[in-house]
Amino acid sequence: MRNEGGEQIRARTVFLAGHAALPQGMAAKGPFDHLAVVVEIDRKYGVIVNAQCTLITDLANDIVHHCLVGFCLADGVDILISEIMDTYHGAAKNAIIASLKDLYREYNKYRGM
Repeated sequence: MRNEGGEQIRARTVFLAGHAALPQGMAAKGPFDHLAVVVEIDRKYGVIVNAQCTLITDLANDIVHHCLVGFCLADGVDILISEIMDTYHGAAKNAIIASLKDLYREYNKYRGM
């Protein structure tokens, strides 16, 4: 990204993804055997500003989105996992949690930890 003067500037957000296998026999798997949880985070503070996942229904994606947006990855992943455990009671719950753990590992790699 470049500013008006043509200087290279850094985007304020960064894209990260976490992945996990979906359970065997899940009816709403769609064309993939894996789930991806993708987030856009504020580069400076680690706050999730947008989130999506590859679950097949819009409602399931919306639930995950609303659980994640606003949380700060710098504070760890346990709060996010608790939020999913309390809110999401579908067959993909464990895959979502595993994706969040993978996402947190990716966040730590990005931060150089």
